[in-house]
Amino acid sequence: MNVVVVESPAKAKTINKYLGKDYTVLASYGHIRDLPPKDGSVKPDDDFSMAWEIDAKSSKHVKAIADAMKGADHLILATDPDREGEAISWHVLEALNQKKALKGKTVKRVTFNAITKPAVQAAMAAPRDIDMELVDAYLARRALDYLVGFTLSPVLWRKLPGSRSAGRVQSVALRIIVDREVEIEKFKAQEYWSVDATMATPRNESFTARLSAFQGKKLKRLDIENQETAFAARDAVKNGKFTVSAVEAKPTRRNPPPPFTTSTLQQEAARKLGFNASRTMQTAQRLYEAGHITYMRTDGVSMDEGAIRELRTAIGGQFGNNYVPAEPRKYTSKIKNAQEAHEAIRPTDPTNTPQSLHLDGDQAKLYDLVWKRAVASQMEAASIERTSVDFTEPTGKVELRATGQVILFDGFLKLYQEGRDDEEDEENRRLPQLKQGESVKVEDVKADQHFTEPPPRYSEASLVKKLEELGIGRPSTYAAILEKLRERNYVKMEKNRFIPDDRGRLVIAFLENFFGKYVEYDFTADLEGQLDQVSAGELSWKKLMRDFWKDFNGAIAEIGDLRITQVLDTLNEVLGPHIFPPREDGKDARLCPLCNVGQLSLRLGKYGAFVGCSNYNGEPPCKFTRPLAGGDDAEQAIPSDGLPVGDGPNGPILLKSGRFGAYFETPNPSDPDKPKRASVPKGQAPTDVSLETAIKLLSLPREVGMHPSDNELIVANIGRFGPYIKMGNLYVNLPGADDVHEIQMNRAVALIEEKKAGGGKGRFGRAAPAPIKELGESPVTGKPVRVLNGRYGPYISDGDTNANVPKDKKPEDISADEALSLLAARAEMGGGKKKKKAPVKKAPAPKKAAAKSANKPAAKKAPAKKASKKA
Repeated sequence: MNVVVVESPAKAKTINKYLGKDYTVLASYGHIRDLPPKDGSVKPDDDFSMAWEIDAKSSKHVKAIADAMKGADHLILATDPDREGEAISWHVLEALNQKKALKGKTVKRVTFNAITKPAVQAAMAAPRDIDMELVDAYLARRALDYLVGFTLSPVLWRKLPGSRSAGRVQSVALRIIVDREVEIEKFKAQEYWSVDATMATPRNESFTARLSAFQGKKLKRLDIENQETAFAARDAVKNGKFTVSAVEAKPTRRNPPPPFTTSTLQQEAARKLGFNASRTMQTAQRLYEAGHITYMRTDGVSMDEGAIRELRTAIGGQFGNNYVPAEPRKYTSKIKNAQEAHEAIRPTDPTNTPQSLHLDGDQAKLYDLVWKRAVASQMEAASIERTSVDFTEPTGKVELRATGQVILFDGFLKLYQEGRDDEEDEENRRLPQLKQGESVKVEDVKADQHFTEPPPRYSEASLVKKLEELGIGRPSTYAAILEKLRERNYVKMEKNRFIPDDRGRLVIAFLENFFGKYVEYDFTADLEGQLDQVSAGELSWKKLMRDFWKDFNGAIAEIGDLRITQVLDTLNEVLGPHIFPPREDGKDARLCPLCNVGQLSLRLGKYGAFVGCSNYNGEPPCKFTRPLAGGDDAEQAIPSDGLPVGDGPNGPILLKSGRFGAYFETPNPSDPDKPKRASVPKGQAPTDVSLETAIKLLSLPREVGMHPSDNELIVANIGRFGPYIKMGNLYVNLPGADDVHEIQMNRAVALIEEKKAGGGKGRFGRAAPAPIKELGESPVTGKPVRVLNGRYGPYISDGDTNANVPKDKKPEDISADEALSLLAARAEMGGGKKKKKAPVKKAPAPKKAAAKSANKPAAKKAPAKKASKKA
């Protein structure tokens, strides 16, 4: 009997179909052990020993494997063919050895690049031992990330309140985003002009040409700097008589791009499908586990020779033999630190076209992309003729140039083109047949003004590409790194581009000035190179750790001696241009706008950094503060003692700023010690809210009336999660803040009845949320899959497991396929609903003892002991 261990139940289910009755396939549900999230889990003083822990969820999976081994002779570890997969197998082996479940059993490791019957059977026929060099590389990476996080993050919390954490690769990725933002802010636009003419041949064939020389001087892109020169050039073209002076046609070949690696798949899925990195990897994981594509965590671009033969046969059958190159194409990676151990991502069977598999949703879209890219990579090159034509007038002082291209043979372009499908190539236009000496007519001329643009902010695709080019991190980790930056509010997304938040800029300014070596691009890339050496058996992981820790620990000690004032002085200087942008009135950007005496500077508070007046201890004290950033928030700065809004029914109304945002405050006649307060509605600028609206907000809660049948009072109010109406313990969300003031009895009753019909009561006595979307029945639980609105945002549920809707996805746009993918991922992490523990029944007291106690007087109760601080 053989026990096979894989990571996921979906993978176990697929493999189980390919193995006979002598095999039991079980899932470890990912990593079964981890470092406890507390200081001391990695001990540098004990030669970097590591304290691993099995949590409660993983314990039951380990027990299931151990129980299965009682009736088995062999343990086969069949986790993924990469460093993480090797580490999972090692953890399973270590855990089972601790349970003494492997005495007298044989243990083997097998790997396969695709979950197909031939690949699985071939792997089973060629077992090996666990690759301890890969495990060592995993241990080094985990120790590095742990020590950086648990050593540097506390320094940030002490020296930079409000900061969340710092990570070895995460901080460098954030620095790339911040550096680009600084580059954009420093950019100064330059004016330039272009002059374009619509030309016609004697055969009335129109085309466009651009001014390439003026007054005898060849022009570069930015040479026409003003309107005067542009209009002079336009008039010269308009009045000129042009002939063809030169025709140059260059035949060229355009080769197909290589098949996908992890990072290029993430980039292309972002460009063509709008997927973020996490969504791409989750979908690819499901395609891999279903046996449709090869392993999706790879930076290799090579393919199995048998797969290449199958691809060439498929190309010939579908497109014709002229689309099959004479020799198979071979690819090698040009990326720094790339490892060629694994194949590129490809379909396991090229004859399985996207149409024939009948996949749904994200899987259909991503498989289509993978299939086309892999097939195109083995197709014939495209033959293109690039043509440029020059035109001159008799004086030779004005020249025009037209460019274009003709596709002579489309080759791989028949199937696939890298980048967005709707992108237009400037040169991808046809030119009429033109001969040297032929006259052409100018039909129209226009001069257009342009300005140079700053470099674009990074998208997920371009940031992944940059990280890969620099050799920082590994493709399999990029999705988690980018998600972590968003979770910590170090960055925000706008039009699918990363914009550093002020908290992120502050962290990077601190790290660059006090911890610079460890956020340098080259240092981080060199460390990745050393980790690769560990994988190859060329470097001891303990030596790598000793060398790193010696310098790192010393740098931490130096930072520990820093005073907060030193940190503030440095950050004030470094971030000055961002925090204190020039004022339109020309006054000192740091002059306090409230007292006109003090100087504004960066200050640190319990909840993070802010800008305050230096005169806060003056006579009289200035209490001006504002958020860290410039822009709208700064213009709407609110002093700590409030801004007067006007007089309300109960006295003056002040606009104030608190921990949870801006709010209005007015005296409370019924309790002078507790003023009435009302939050400024989300999405409204505090200083744009009128006195009338402030009075309305402060009048809440508003009584709508008594429910006609339930005879309970209905009230309308605005709470932490937005506007709502309430009757007893039942709450109903309202779509807009205005409804709170306008909703009448008929509509309120209708909403309450609708809510009641949506289901029974949920948490806090509220009615269960009405589904945003119904997605059918779950194939796993047999229960309905729904998208619901929860207390902390939209989520997906199948009755047993809940999964959050991704931040970049609208809940109503979630497909059934995406929902099942998210639920499966959550279930693998142990995300099922917690079951209530059954109450422990107390054993009845012995009868004799009970009789004796009945005859005794009641004893005094001993004072309760204080709870121990120790867990």
